[in-house]
Amino acid sequence: MAVDIARAQQANVRGLHAIRANDGAAAVAAFAEAVAADPDSAALWVNLAHGHRLLADAAGERAALERALSIDRTDVIAQLRMAQLLQRIGEERAALAAWELVLHLTRSVNDLPAAMVAEIAQGESYAASLRERLVRAVKDATQALAPADPAAPPPDETTARRIRAFVEVAVGDRRIYPNVCSGLHYPFLPADEFFDRRHFPWLDALEAAAPVVRAELDALLAGPGPSLRPYVQMEKGLPRNLWSDLDHSPVWNACFLWEYGRPNEAVLARCPETAALLRDLPLLAIPGRGPNAFFSILAPGGKIPPHTGVTNTRTIIHLGLDVPDGCGMRVGGETRDWHDGAAFAFDDTIEHEVWNPSDRPRAILILDCWNPHLDATERAAVARYLETSETVLA
Repeated sequence: MAVDIARAQQANVRGLHAIRANDGAAAVAAFAEAVAADPDSAALWVNLAHGHRLLADAAGERAALERALSIDRTDVIAQLRMAQLLQRIGEERAALAAWELVLHLTRSVNDLPAAMVAEIAQGESYAASLRERLVRAVKDATQALAPADPAAPPPDETTARRIRAFVEVAVGDRRIYPNVCSGLHYPFLPADEFFDRRHFPWLDALEAAAPVVRAELDALLAGPGPSLRPYVQMEKGLPRNLWSDLDHSPVWNACFLWEYGRPNEAVLARCPETAALLRDLPLLAIPGRGPNAFFSILAPGGKIPPHTGVTNTRTIIHLGLDVPDGCGMRVGGETRDWHDGAAFAFDDTIEHEVWNPSDRPRAILILDCWNPHLDATERAAVARYLETSETVLA
């Protein structure tokens, strides 16, 4: 059949008048004539769907929208109307997928009409409620899982966290963050955000010593002489980057006990019990590289931007010493707060950020040790590589 553009336009005008008059039957008749004259116009099929919607004819509306989408899958209006239709008739699974597609198509569009922005916001809220219900139901179903063998031990911390992350990723409620190393990347290590505590049995001793460490930090800060320095100290001439706002800023201060494997004897002498504790811990030990151990002070209202670390061969340990309410950090897709006297281990080559929304400083102790997934031979290989790479060339 030949396309008759003039006839299609005339029929479309009649249909639009009928819509403004809320006359569904006349709108359907006019738009049906329009699509017969120009069957490859997605916009006309969308208009026909509008007429069917006025008649509460869901089947007719759906057929017209499917035809429009068969012509152009990226038609935002057609996708929006389909999502609204699926929501209206209660096809929740299909509606969620449709709304997610609409949100994807419109995320980078800045000049949408105000009415459409409001419709999309409503759809986003609806989709969020569906996702929340789905996540809650699936979490309830998976949390009760027990080993197939009744004699087997219950799931450990790592298994429980992996199941939770699997569910959140599967329902689109979480993204996976890879290791991003600015220095050494050791292949095939698990890219887990927070390490299972069972890898670090010595954390119990570290936590038990927290009151003593806190007391020595308080005395250090109250005593004479400079004890803190800005953690971020960029070389002159570097272009502006994510650290520029913290460059030489007291917002994030540090006091090093050990730095790149070198002891800060003046600070260690003023913190003798902390110094003894560090000597007994299995910290990273590579000449010129580790251990690192320092007090980290984040000022009231301070933030550390999302960033990644140097190498996944190490693990970062945080021990809360003086932590106001609300202070926390995000590592990848998981967020945790610090607490006085509590320690945890995380992989700093996974994107992380830090905040202190309180009105007083937050103080923690930061240490580094080996990634627990490296065995003794692998650790020796990393150390040998670093030592050789610094001595083989003049």
